[in-house]
Amino acid sequence: MNLGWIVFAAVFWIGAWGLNEWLVRLKPGHVLHIRTINLAVPLIFGLTILVVWESVVHGFSISPILLPAPSAIWERIINSTPTLWADFQQTFLKAGLIGYALGCSAGFAVAIMIDRSPFLQRGLLPLGNFVSALPIIGIAPIMVMWFGFDWPSKAAVVIVMTFFPMLVNTVQGLAAASAIESDLMRTYAAGYWQTLIKLRLPAAMPFIFNALKINSTLALIGTIVAEFFGTPIVGMGFRISTEVGRMNIDMVWAEIAVAALAGSAFYGAVALFERLITFWHPSIRAG
Repeated sequence: MNLGWIVFAAVFWIGAWGLNEWLVRLKPGHVLHIRTINLAVPLIFGLTILVVWESVVHGFSISPILLPAPSAIWERIINSTPTLWADFQQTFLKAGLIGYALGCSAGFAVAIMIDRSPFLQRGLLPLGNFVSALPIIGIAPIMVMWFGFDWPSKAAVVIVMTFFPMLVNTVQGLAAASAIESDLMRTYAAGYWQTLIKLRLPAAMPFIFNALKINSTLALIGTIVAEFFGTPIVGMGFRISTEVGRMNIDMVWAEIAVAALAGSAFYGAVALFERLITFWHPSIRAG
């Protein structure tokens, strides 16, 4: 055991903790200063985790097979960029995004149909609840048999995973308009579609974007898990499963890091788009 690394990790953690405590207690008046602090606090926390991780690995001489250091993972990312990029394209840009778009679109369209038809509301919602309870490890092999080993079978898994969250949130959002607002639209002799477009869909936007944000993470997770059950010799899930067998754990962590960054960036893009579309909502104005 190297005591110097352990002491360094403890001192760095305490210093970073104190710095973050000082930052969150500040009361800046300028909006730019507030946003800078809101960005700095998670960055400092994330950097602290990486430093402590590196120090603990070296301090306790942990085998890279059990837990590689962040520096080793970064070196693997730099040296394996072409492989990581090919896996990212296969998993995220093909199966993930296409499945996400189709699943969310289908869930939204069916929600409009359910809202229009009480029969579908009573018959289709319970069926959607049943589909949402199906485990990925049960769906993925079936989709591989139906659609083959390439990305369409993974996109099919993502469609199943993202369909129900969009369906439920949209149905709930369409019911969010108040009775007074609905009565006002009837007073103006507005029809169903006019009321839907001008009142109920805007009121449902926070619910719809909530589903989009949830599905942004589900899509990547579903694609990676589905790749464990059959895929061409490319893809994040394929790479993780094969490199674990080869004991190349640094490559496994490199794939995990890329997946985490991609998922976080995708979630952030959806959240930013939400702020642009629903700028009028109280939760957005308060932020």
